[in-house]
Amino acid sequence: MKQISKIWPRIDPFSLQVRLTVGIAVVSALGLGSLAMWTSWKMRELLINSHKYNIEKIAKRLPHDVQLYSEMMSSETGLKKAIDNLTTTNTFLWIKSPENKIIAKSGNWPQLSDRAASELMSLTKMSVKPRVDQIDQRYFVVCGASLAVEGKNLGSLFVVQDVTREQTMFLVIVRSLGIGSVVVITAISAAIAFYIQRSLQPLRQLSQMTEVISIKDLGQAQLYLDHAPSEVKELAQTFNMMLSRLSQSWEQEQQFVSNVSHELRTPLTIVQGYLQSVLRRQNNLTPTQQEALETAAAEAEHTIRLLQDLLDLARADSGYLHFRREPCVLNDLVTEIVGMAEKYSDRQIIIESTNQPIEVKVDSARLKQVLLNLIDNAVKYSEANTPVIIKLSQQKEEAIIQVCDQGYGIPLQHQSRIFERFYRVDETRTRSTGGCGLGLSIVKTLVEGMGGSVTVRSRLGEGSIFTIVLPAYQFL
Repeated sequence: MKQISKIWPRIDPFSLQVRLTVGIAVVSALGLGSLAMWTSWKMRELLINSHKYNIEKIAKRLPHDVQLYSEMMSSETGLKKAIDNLTTTNTFLWIKSPENKIIAKSGNWPQLSDRAASELMSLTKMSVKPRVDQIDQRYFVVCGASLAVEGKNLGSLFVVQDVTREQTMFLVIVRSLGIGSVVVITAISAAIAFYIQRSLQPLRQLSQMTEVISIKDLGQAQLYLDHAPSEVKELAQTFNMMLSRLSQSWEQEQQFVSNVSHELRTPLTIVQGYLQSVLRRQNNLTPTQQEALETAAAEAEHTIRLLQDLLDLARADSGYLHFRREPCVLNDLVTEIVGMAEKYSDRQIIIESTNQPIEVKVDSARLKQVLLNLIDNAVKYSEANTPVIIKLSQQKEEAIIQVCDQGYGIPLQHQSRIFERFYRVDETRTRSTGGCGLGLSIVKTLVEGMGGSVTVRSRLGEGSIFTIVLPAYQFL
């Protein structure tokens, strides 16, 4: 199936390639169809109209000849003589009296089949203008007129010419033209489709180039198309200018965030220090004053953490977030982190691990920050009587850490976005319970900075599992 899909890629009916191909193919089909119809019409005129002219001429001449011969001989003999003079191999004449009886006919009727002769003889009226009729699988040009000699109506004249050969030739040519037109239109459509596909290839290359550009590549990304049309080259230059402006805007934004975070963190740290100092000497404070100072200290601490997260993200975006990766035993590090988390969360945290030590090379401080963030999330979004489980395992050259809770779960439509900055599943949560939406973004940035990855699997009402995969390390 994969090979078939490569040979016959999925066709998008709304693509520019399909629209151009269909449009040009339709115009070509209309043009060739019109040409074929006009050619058929002209050929019919050449093949059939000359016969129509001949029998029309015979129908007009016969009364004059009959009158001439009647002056020299009897009317019946003159009538017969006039008919024989105008009769040719494929031309048949007969005259019917007003009583619809045949009073004279040409002598070449044996050439026709009995059925054809009978059907022709049975005609009682004939069009004055020549027309083509099919009788007994043969084609005839038929025409008629009144036969009057010296003011006396002798009856009706019928003139027929056999054009089966010409009509058959005409039908064969029309059929050949139809088949040829279909073949030519198909070939033209295929050639047009191939040409349009080749012509649009630079646009596909441009799309593929822009698709792989990430935030980190904005400063260095440049789109080059050497053999593209001028319009596509202009589009690539426009993209390059846009990427340059985006890179400048991104750098200015990151610089602004970094500067503001740095400038605010220091005075806030000083404010928090003074607040803690005053709270330690709380003997002279009223309960209202003490509560106000505790709230201010908590808000200052929360803002400092937020500023620190913003600084870390800005450094990561700028490439200045450094990691001190050192070998360590993951089992011992997780045990230490769980001990710290249990003191602050007052929640049961269970470690499930193998007896074998799992060795990794990571920045211990950054990994502690990651796990504390995930444990804090698990505590916030699960009931107080449910434990948080930390699972450690190793698969080949990968160390796996899973942080599991039995909480509310994350809706499926949100799971792909929870690692985005400032993204929160429940916007109704307050800052004190729901955070500011940077925790999981920090987790992803730090884990990927240490060469790992983080994913989530969750079901509503059953809880969530955050999985961290780190490269295992073998001590020498």
